[in-house]
Amino acid sequence: MAHYFEIKKNKAGEFVAYFKYNSEAIFWTEGYSSKASAVNAIESIKKNGPGAETREAE
Repeated sequence: MAHYFEIKKNKAGEFVAYFKYNSEAIFWTEGYSSKASAVNAIESIKKNGPGAETREAE
């Protein structure tokens, strides 16, 4: 699969969820103190993302 989520620790020791396409990070979350919180962030993106509107900055 060309796109996937990856959870890894940042330099501060926090868990960060990355969305990657062809191994390139497209976006990532804030750092979380627990891996479970990063997993919850991924689940929220999957659940709420498809219906999100697109806005253009002025």
